[in-house]
Amino acid sequence: MWGWRSVSVATLCIALNGAGPALAAEPVGQAVVVKTQVTGQSGPIEVDTRVHRNERIKTSQSGLGQFVFRDGTKLAVGWGSSVVIDKYVFDDSQSVKKLTIRAAKGTFRWVSGNSNSSAYQILTPAGTIGVRGTAFDFYVGPDGTTAIVLLNGAARFCGPGGCRQLQQRCDCVVAKPNGDMSAARRVDPSILATLGNQRALPFLSGNQRLAGGIGMLGGCNMASVAPERKDRTRPPPAVAPAPQRQDPPQRQAEPQKERPNKPDKPHHDKPHHDRPHHDKPHHDKPDRPDKHDGHGRHDDDGKPGNHGLDHRGHERHHDRDRDHDNDRNHDRGHNFNRGR
Repeated sequence: MWGWRSVSVATLCIALNGAGPALAAEPVGQAVVVKTQVTGQSGPIEVDTRVHRNERIKTSQSGLGQFVFRDGTKLAVGWGSSVVIDKYVFDDSQSVKKLTIRAAKGTFRWVSGNSNSSAYQILTPAGTIGVRGTAFDFYVGPDGTTAIVLLNGAARFCGPGGCRQLQQRCDCVVAKPNGDMSAARRVDPSILATLGNQRALPFLSGNQRLAGGIGMLGGCNMASVAPERKDRTRPPPAVAPAPQRQDPPQRQAEPQKERPNKPDKPHHDKPHHDRPHHDKPHHDKPDRPDKHDGHGRHDDDGKPGNHGLDHRGHERHHDRDRDHDNDRNHDRGHNFNRGR
């Protein structure tokens, strides 16, 4: 009789032990982005591969995995990381009653889904992160030192040294397993030296790029933008000389070289008798075309040349010849009368 009872107990134990893997195989989410190498309990994880409760997810030193849980929660796992989906209790309202992950080491980004904030919990060697409808990055170093940087909403970190509230975007807290904990303050690049790892928080520094909306939450002046700023300062010197180079051609074009041709006007330097005077348009007055006296006066009014004086002298000489001819004719008549 006792033998049958022993067989029954053994059979029950085997059944219970067999139920463990069945429960562990419960799918809780799937991979949406995989880069380099990401592995799970059953081997390499690829895009659309399902992840399960109690499954440990690891990434290589250049690996990256992005996961979406059934309630819409998003988890990015950066390079050199290890995390376990510790607890996951799903209900029928597309939300979870409990979602706990245990981060052993590495760098992560968390974005809460549709469940109540109290349902989420993240465990680290230095303490526990309480989620309040939140998006944040966190890093766990080899010695358990943990850093949290708030990106949206609010969060609370509690460890052996007490609790710290993160309420403003880019607030940061650094905690150690021995209870040492910094006050919440705005993050800056010096935190990488504090953590002793320049590869920490790669999603903020831009050393690893995330896909989709989860990648639009970073910043906090952690990105290494020094080369970009130098590039931005280069264009002004390159553009500034451009107007200066164009100015000289415009200034040279202003002085028109027509001034040497303007001295063509002083045509009075040539004697008026070089060409017929009546050809000049300003002397062709129809009211007195043949009067030389008017023409002489015109020359005496200050116009260059002695053409008017020459005409007067010519007229006087003509008058003298005419008088001389009259005298000669008069003498001939007088002598003719005397002879008669």
